[in-house]
Amino acid sequence: MRLGDPSWLVWLWAMPVLLVLFVLASRRRRRAVARFAQTNLADRIGLSSSPIRNALRAGAAILAFGCIAVALARPQWNPEPTPVVRKGRDVVFLIDVSRSMLAQDLSPNRLDRSKLWINDLAQSLRGDRVGIVAFAGAASIRCPLTTDYAFFRLTLEELNTRSAPRGGTNIGDAIRKTINDVFKADPDSPTNYRDIVLITDGEDQDSLPVEAAQHARDLGIRIIALGIGSDTAGAMIPIEDRRGNQQTLNYDGQEVRTAQDSQTLRQIATASAGGVYLNVGTGTIDLEQVYADLIRGASQIEIEEVETIRYREGFQYLLALALGLLCLEVLIRDRA
Repeated sequence: MRLGDPSWLVWLWAMPVLLVLFVLASRRRRRAVARFAQTNLADRIGLSSSPIRNALRAGAAILAFGCIAVALARPQWNPEPTPVVRKGRDVVFLIDVSRSMLAQDLSPNRLDRSKLWINDLAQSLRGDRVGIVAFAGAASIRCPLTTDYAFFRLTLEELNTRSAPRGGTNIGDAIRKTINDVFKADPDSPTNYRDIVLITDGEDQDSLPVEAAQHARDLGIRIIALGIGSDTAGAMIPIEDRRGNQQTLNYDGQEVRTAQDSQTLRQIATASAGGVYLNVGTGTIDLEQVYADLIRGASQIEIEEVETIRYREGFQYLLALALGLLCLEVLIRDRA
């Protein structure tokens, strides 16, 4: 036998306390009755009570309390191995970590805000395999597909602009690396249970991202593109100089501003299999709700079969016994 939640057993220490309280209450009542009338008079007018019946009532109530505490601890027995098939989808978060993601038109900046959205979503992940690919001028697999959500969140927390091996922004190369090295997609057997969640400002350096999205479509892979950052005036890119002082990025004496390329992102999404483009801009998004609407309810594949041990629960018997004891406590009269 085992206990599913043994922490509830700590309440058994209250049983001796309840016993003491019952004894003190009984003595106090007898003293009060003795001060009010003599014993023969108290018996005649019905003020006296039976010590045996009082003890039975107290014992029934205390035992009922103990049964409830043990029931909450969930006694279990008869373990049986049970195969459980785990189903889900393969989802890769393709995150732009180029320097333009340091722009502060989202607080504290585009990259950190994206990480917060994904971290909130990660709290509700169930069954799906998730991964992270960071990209700038080149892509880097930071977290392969896994159901270890603690490792996923740890990898997410460590993302920064140094997570990609080269500066720039090549969305097309990042999509192709995700398809070939993370999904390991087979052109001869397209699938429809894989998603890429692309989070970027959309600025691309001629890496043919739309063509990469079309290749994803041929393999049944959907791209959900989240465009972040201002798509009008753009925003400055803060950097630190060698002395650690904050300044903005300049090129040939001109201040560099970064704006979202919403047109390219829309083309990337629509070129994939059932893709969706969401223009977040400088606002916010409930990524958990987006995930629930677009991914969680979509078709799934058997990811793995694991064997779990299931036990027979016994709490219901203890609760029934506790209810019976409480009924007995009510039925026992305290007077002869």
